[in-house]
Amino acid sequence: MITLGSANEAPQRRWQQNSRINPTRSLVIIVAAVCAGGSLLWTLFTGFVEPNAALAFGALIAAGELARITLPGHREIAPIASAGALGYTFLLDIGGEPVHHSAWQAIALVALGLALGELPHIAVGRGPRWSDLARRVLIVVVIALVFRPFAEQVVPESGRWWLVLSVMAGLVMMAWVIDSGIAAAIRAERLRTRLNVAFRDELRAQFAIGMAIGSSGILIALASTVTGLAGLLVFTAPLLVTQVAFRRYAEIRFTYLQTVRALSRVTEVGGYVETGHSRRVSRLAGEIGCEMGLRESELLELEYASLMHDIGQLSLRSPIASGATVLASPREQRRIAELGSAVIRETGVLDSVAELVRRQCESCHGDGDEGPPPLGSRIIKVANAFDDLVGESTDRERTEAVLQRLCMDAGHEYDPAVVEAMARVLDRPTPRW
Repeated sequence: MITLGSANEAPQRRWQQNSRINPTRSLVIIVAAVCAGGSLLWTLFTGFVEPNAALAFGALIAAGELARITLPGHREIAPIASAGALGYTFLLDIGGEPVHHSAWQAIALVALGLALGELPHIAVGRGPRWSDLARRVLIVVVIALVFRPFAEQVVPESGRWWLVLSVMAGLVMMAWVIDSGIAAAIRAERLRTRLNVAFRDELRAQFAIGMAIGSSGILIALASTVTGLAGLLVFTAPLLVTQVAFRRYAEIRFTYLQTVRALSRVTEVGGYVETGHSRRVSRLAGEIGCEMGLRESELLELEYASLMHDIGQLSLRSPIASGATVLASPREQRRIAELGSAVIRETGVLDSVAELVRRQCESCHGDGDEGPPPLGSRIIKVANAFDDLVGESTDRERTEAVLQRLCMDAGHEYDPAVVEAMARVLDRPTPRW
């Protein structure tokens, strides 16, 4: 049964804002701040040991944080800073001289280095994503509290290196899983999606860069035994190349999305659809997709398709009234969808997106032998119909009437599960982060 909220409480519009705080994100930031502050106070009270090594690693961490990058999915990472932090945490000796810094000194140094690296960003108004920064601190907290007591019991002799290396590798894998779990919890709460879906997305997204950071941190720690502090520069260079490659990938993805967004506005500029229609449909479709547990890659395809779902209207001799394809004849809707799909296929790289656009006008059971249309197409159909009939209006009676109309057509024209998911989305305000 489709839930539309109580009769006395109309569904809230998806763009309505409030001040609800993400509890998981806040908890992560608070715990990281307490650990960083406590370790700094303890280290200042007991004093730094091996200050030369601490200074060298601190400078590397600060420089790495200064060069942090943002990956697709709004994931902020600092590969060089993280590798330097792991290297210092795993450090056993430098040039044959054993080191004896505690776990708390390692945490304090990392926190101080990250803070120094963030200062230039904050000075120019590019503050960090605090939850991502907190996660970088917490990973060091976990590894340092486990490894440093173990390191005090290990003498770096030839017969013990395999044990040390195995422990390091195991801790890196454990840290990767823990960090993915924390990131997934924050993402699931922020996007209102399922935790297990968010967790799998984070594991996939962080695997490549996480393994590069972990292996670089281990190599820095082990190489310092032979090369001394010079190993910092030698084994940071490959990670720098990796970071440049990831940065270029992120820039390409961002440029691609901006191009799609610009292309989606052609129908608005030409007067075929109302201003902001594609953006509103894309936003609502994305929220419905999160509610229904779509993966990150599926959400990206859904965003592209929903932004360009009306591009086929450019082939019309005269625009549809208000650009509302839901009011057009089924034949006209199918023609618009097929022409839009053909335009998208010309890119040569968006075939799956083109398929979502092509089948957006079909009923939830499908119109031919192909079976039901993809879930993304069914989501776009519902989101487009809602915005065609509501537009920018904030009148709650109109919103309720449109929802009731979609409910009556659910099971034939519209997917009941999608309509129900949209009702839940509209029944809550969108949090402000």
